[in-house]
Amino acid sequence: MNTLVCTTPGTFEYQLAEKPVLSPGHAIIKIKRIGICGTDLHAFEGTQPFFSYPRVLGHELSGELIEFDGAEGFEKGEAVTFIPYFNCGICIACRSGKPNCCTDIKVCGVHVDGGMAEYLSVPSRLLIHGEGLSFDELALVEPLAIGAHGVRRADVRKDEFLLVLGAGPIGLGTMEFARIAGAKVIALDINDARLKFCKEKLNVPHVVNALAPDVLEQLKEITDGDMPTVVIDATGSLKAINNAFQYMAHGARFVLIGLQKENISFSHPEFHKREATLMSSRNATRQDFEHVIRSMKAGLVEPATYITHRVLFEEVKDEFKGWLDPKNGVIKAIVSL
Repeated sequence: MNTLVCTTPGTFEYQLAEKPVLSPGHAIIKIKRIGICGTDLHAFEGTQPFFSYPRVLGHELSGELIEFDGAEGFEKGEAVTFIPYFNCGICIACRSGKPNCCTDIKVCGVHVDGGMAEYLSVPSRLLIHGEGLSFDELALVEPLAIGAHGVRRADVRKDEFLLVLGAGPIGLGTMEFARIAGAKVIALDINDARLKFCKEKLNVPHVVNALAPDVLEQLKEITDGDMPTVVIDATGSLKAINNAFQYMAHGARFVLIGLQKENISFSHPEFHKREATLMSSRNATRQDFEHVIRSMKAGLVEPATYITHRVLFEEVKDEFKGWLDPKNGVIKAIVSL
């Protein structure tokens, strides 16, 4: 079968590999769609933390189930996606119902080879039914589940102001599920085109450019002087994270979805007087995947909104580098096989 391997930062090579053979407790998926995410882009440019080369990228996937063992209730030929976080099942996190932060987690396309290939073997226990959704829609379930998990971590309440840092795909999904949870969403980004997308395509009521000299004043005006009671970072930018502590209301929760490999820093007195809460949000759980699928089926999320670029698998090597350039306006690129 054909695979696309990121051999070193900035370099892709198409390579032939053996088609996976069915093994106990696993399923083989014929890949139909691959969503390109920030992790893929960062890996390509050499800035993804905890990453090694060579690697087959790709974890936003959908496809046709062609063989399986131990997948009760599934049928051959069914359209599926899967949870791409391969957990051990026995560590403290797994035993506590948090397989998304397993102590020995292997994320598909990050720690182990992923789905930029014609076929992929995955643990059967991680399969997700397609529920009648298209391959395009199923490929978007995972990135949307990341945002849904962050919103669930924040325990969002109806009508509270929620600030999302970053209007990339993960941030946009976070905004969607914050809206579904009943929050009043504020988008913060440095890219005016992205902010325009938030307003016009996702109906986000409030947008603020992070480079404006009066960000604090704008947030105070939007929130009637209170400031946001939830702040969620979807940038992974050290500067954005450190700067956002000042945006928190008293009693606020700050959730870090974006990953930063350096130390974050903030004023303890300012944080303490707010009795603020700081937490991380890693990956997602089956509960989040199912919430996303229900929301899609109910028409609460329109996946086609996110897809701005489409290419065939054999075109990825030539097109990929261009997706790093903000001028090209990429929200979500989808690869078809």
